[in-house]
Amino acid sequence: MTSGKDEEFYKRVGGDRIGSRQIDELIGIARGLVADDQINVAEVEFLQKWLAANLHIGDQPVVRVLYKRITEMLGDGVVDDNEKAELLDTLNQFSNRDIGGLGEILKSTSLPLNDPVPALTFPGRRYCFTGTFNFGRRKECEHAVESLGAEVGILTQKTNVLVVGIYATDSWKHSSFGNKIMKACEWRDSGLPISIVSEAHWKGYLPRT
Repeated sequence: MTSGKDEEFYKRVGGDRIGSRQIDELIGIARGLVADDQINVAEVEFLQKWLAANLHIGDQPVVRVLYKRITEMLGDGVVDDNEKAELLDTLNQFSNRDIGGLGEILKSTSLPLNDPVPALTFPGRRYCFTGTFNFGRRKECEHAVESLGAEVGILTQKTNVLVVGIYATDSWKHSSFGNKIMKACEWRDSGLPISIVSEAHWKGYLPRT
């Protein structure tokens, strides 16, 4: 028998179309995967197979994003450390039934984005990307700005723009990329010319295809 909290959770992730058994199973899988605070390729492949076998819940935002990200991670056969950290963040939140922010568009009040938002240019500018992006994998984001004349790399005091992926949550300070955002804030507050912008704002400056 489910509690009121559980019923509310099921409703938020899909209502009557998703049975509590499937959600409980996915939560159980997530908890098992994050139990040792690390994840490997075999575990990522297992989760992808489970999601593929449960396509009837694949149209739900959180599950759809999770399946898309895992498929992209496995696309080149390598799951790097950044991808592992991002997946662990997501699974930790899901296993704790804390999905309120997953899949939601960033709000300027929840992240220290520049306000007012800056106009973006690319030639001669240095970009850094952090978080999980709807646009695609981080390498795709980097390629998009490199093709416009920008440089990309890790966050340094020479970074001009830090772009935060759209699937960040209000608990960003506790995420794998929280320290990077906080460091950028410190540099910005000290007077360095670094801007922190959302994926949606950055994407608005890309050429339309």
